[in-house]
Amino acid sequence: MNLIGYRRDPDGTHPPLDSPNYGSTRLRHPGERLVLLPHGLSEITGPLLGPGRVTESDSDLTRGEPLGQRVIVHGRVLDGDGRAVPEALVEIWQANAAGRYRHTADRWPAPIDPGFDGVGRTLTDAAGRYRFLTIKPGAYPWRNHHNAWRPAHIHFSVFGRAFTQRLVTQMYFPDDPLLPHDPIFTSVPDERARGLMIARFDLAATEPNWALAFEFDIVLRGRDKTPEHR
Repeated sequence: MNLIGYRRDPDGTHPPLDSPNYGSTRLRHPGERLVLLPHGLSEITGPLLGPGRVTESDSDLTRGEPLGQRVIVHGRVLDGDGRAVPEALVEIWQANAAGRYRHTADRWPAPIDPGFDGVGRTLTDAAGRYRFLTIKPGAYPWRNHHNAWRPAHIHFSVFGRAFTQRLVTQMYFPDDPLLPHDPIFTSVPDERARGLMIARFDLAATEPNWALAFEFDIVLRGRDKTPEHR
């Protein structure tokens, strides 16, 4: 059986594994040169989620009536040739409107919102579209450097048609003044690639008297791939 692997991402698509301004990478980046492994059957097929494991309500993070600005986050999941990826698993997690995660390790003294746990998931449709209803997360401080604050962001995990199409990234909001000061965002070396992580305000998809909308397309492979951003 002849297996055709996926193309490698061009240099500069992703941040370097050791980004000096992003302090924790010093502790977790590989110490040896990476070894490129050929793609086998298990890498270019699956995962197969099966029907019924993800429900329609899983994409609504506001069921508990959380505090904050409601936002609709929607877009398409595409492969490296611009084709839709149907039935891709899209998962998100985020801080609440005060900038706090509902996690025992988060000690930032901001209020916990009992109506918001900050996680959701959905499957893309036949055209590769996904949609979440959530709230806009708040900024929060972190200890990377003096007066360090993370911009508002939502974490994304996407499984495409194969395990090699797994992508973990972060979505940012347009015109955030913290973006040029954030060493995680700026660890992506290419300015154009950084722009792929910023959502676009979408007035057409905004629901009157209910929620603002932002569009965020995700490309799993190729020159226009959304950068890996953990």
